[in-house]
Amino acid sequence: MSTDQLYVEKELSWLAFNERVLQEAMDKTVPLIERVRFLGIFSSNQDEFFKVRVSDVKRRILINEEHGGDEEAKVLLRAIQQKVLSLGEAFDATYRELLLALARHNIFLVNENQLSEPIQTWIDIFFKEKVLRHIIPILLNKEVNPAKFLKDERTYLAIEMKKQGQVIQYALVEVPTDDLPRFIQLPPDGTRRRKQIMLLDNIIRLNLDNIFRGFFNYDEISAYAVKLTRDAEYDLSDQLDMSLVDKMSDGLKQRLTAMPVRFVYEREMPAAMISFLKLKLQISSYDAIIPGGRYHNFKDFIGFPNVGRDYLENGKLPALDCRDFDGFVNAFDAIKQRDILLYYPYHKFHHFTELVRQAAFDPAVTAMRINIYRVAKKSRIIHSLIDAANNGKKVTVVVELRARFDEAANIDWANILTDAGVRVVFGVPSLKIHSKLCLITRMENGEPVRYAHIGTGNFNERTAKIYTDFSLLTCHPEITAEVESVFEYIEYPYRRYKFNHLLVSPINSRRQLYRMLDNEIANAKAGLESGIFLKINNLVDRDLINRLYAAGQAGVPIQMIIRGMCAMRPGVPGLSENIKVVSIIDRFLEHPRVMVFHNKGNQQIYISSADWMTRNIDGRIEVGTPIYDDRLRQRILDILDLQWNDTTKARMIDAEQKNEYVKRGNRRKLRSQVAIYDYLKQIEEKSGGQ
Repeated sequence: MSTDQLYVEKELSWLAFNERVLQEAMDKTVPLIERVRFLGIFSSNQDEFFKVRVSDVKRRILINEEHGGDEEAKVLLRAIQQKVLSLGEAFDATYRELLLALARHNIFLVNENQLSEPIQTWIDIFFKEKVLRHIIPILLNKEVNPAKFLKDERTYLAIEMKKQGQVIQYALVEVPTDDLPRFIQLPPDGTRRRKQIMLLDNIIRLNLDNIFRGFFNYDEISAYAVKLTRDAEYDLSDQLDMSLVDKMSDGLKQRLTAMPVRFVYEREMPAAMISFLKLKLQISSYDAIIPGGRYHNFKDFIGFPNVGRDYLENGKLPALDCRDFDGFVNAFDAIKQRDILLYYPYHKFHHFTELVRQAAFDPAVTAMRINIYRVAKKSRIIHSLIDAANNGKKVTVVVELRARFDEAANIDWANILTDAGVRVVFGVPSLKIHSKLCLITRMENGEPVRYAHIGTGNFNERTAKIYTDFSLLTCHPEITAEVESVFEYIEYPYRRYKFNHLLVSPINSRRQLYRMLDNEIANAKAGLESGIFLKINNLVDRDLINRLYAAGQAGVPIQMIIRGMCAMRPGVPGLSENIKVVSIIDRFLEHPRVMVFHNKGNQQIYISSADWMTRNIDGRIEVGTPIYDDRLRQRILDILDLQWNDTTKARMIDAEQKNEYVKRGNRRKLRSQVAIYDYLKQIEEKSGGQ
């Protein structure tokens, strides 16, 4: 078979994933305000897609142009642009539909031409008192090069001023969403049932004269929304006398002036103005030039306010207390009793922050180590680590400075921790550290005892409320010893390390995954029962895909739940008819990585920080751990079973990635995320989590 028949380009697969997000905005069974917020999630995803993935394709084209060009990349870029335009049309239609739906619930998103005189007066005062101080127009004349300073992913209004029909001045005005909310609820106008919301963009449009009159003599003034997306990649300096922090800081500055990859403009903008801005912004023929509506940066719609009834958004699912901690004087005694598995956001993240808080002052604790990839802006974990250092503990924090789009925040955290006396380590220069580890050493009866956290998600209090992730808390001697070896490897990568329990990228993950896959193939060929169940975010590594194809062809039944990219083509006769893949998009972002291998009935069950992508297997430090506790193993299997049988939010991933919903047939209606909550709630309501 040709490559096209074997694999889906990962960029096109990613767009298929974001189409599933857009489906949630289209789904009339989703509460109305949540549908609007899904438009924001879709838009935010598209922004990152252009900054990262489209930028990479564009670089491939430009780098290879001097060597005859990269035709495959050009074909891919055209396919991407075609799919993006198609999704954009669906997005615009959905937005218009949602505006009508909001109006039926007396919620009106109004523009500057839909206001009564009293409301206009209120807005005039609001603008002068709250908004005007944040407005500094950029005049687009010969001396000004906006490509150098235009901020990536900010919303701008492009201003055109005319005198007697002739353009006298172009300008740009940034919509100051860093200083003010994007959505302004207007005071009651007539009936109190009618709720009016106005975008900050439109308040500025209404007050253009208050900005420009007195400085320019014009007959007409118009505003059109524009947005620029830049390449998010950067190069790190190779100067030996620069610290990694300094190199990262310089690299982030490059991002501010990186090459554009997408230019979105309001489709009513005059052609002459479009041409002028393309020239000024140095837009190339390879960049996506996309006409759109009058509102850009829809990612702000993630925070769209509910000014209507409670039922217009999802009902609360209060995070659960894990009963495994009950009856113990501290968290360490609970973990010593048995391994504990937390599943966020169903369980409270507080259980982990409380463990770190207790460790910070527990006189028996001597040392703490942790990986930091993404943390909350107001991180209690960071503050507990500082408290631990102040209490004389030996605290080591591995900070990954290259966590994409969190680089600046992590540089700040590294400086704060260093100033507080915490030992900060930046890890292996050539490997991004993506593992989710915490190791606490405690003296008990004169002997050091280790307690470890191994998880699938970040130590982030905010995202733990919306991302589903597993966290294993254990004091298993061999596993915790290997966790300590991972920390040693991060600091001393030139030494040799052996891992018998953990899957550690890039040391043994690929080899061990091949071994477990080949074991299932051998069992199937021998007529023994076999099976593979994977839950991952992305499947794009072609060698692993080929191994899965081989397993399916040998008769191994393979089930996969993949949230995002799937470069495999499932269900193809003669290639992958034994492979079934579904994707679940719902109120929580599915984020855990779980692997189950049948292994002749003695199932091997792992949770991991690593997706099945080449970068995660070969180019990052990732950690997966086996689950040995029978009670927790069954819990994971039950959760996977609920998700596999989802008849509400699951889509089939087929060879064409058509995103059709799983057919319910005569099965009962099951929404897995709600069912999992009920399942875990029932467990926790029983004494001690039994």
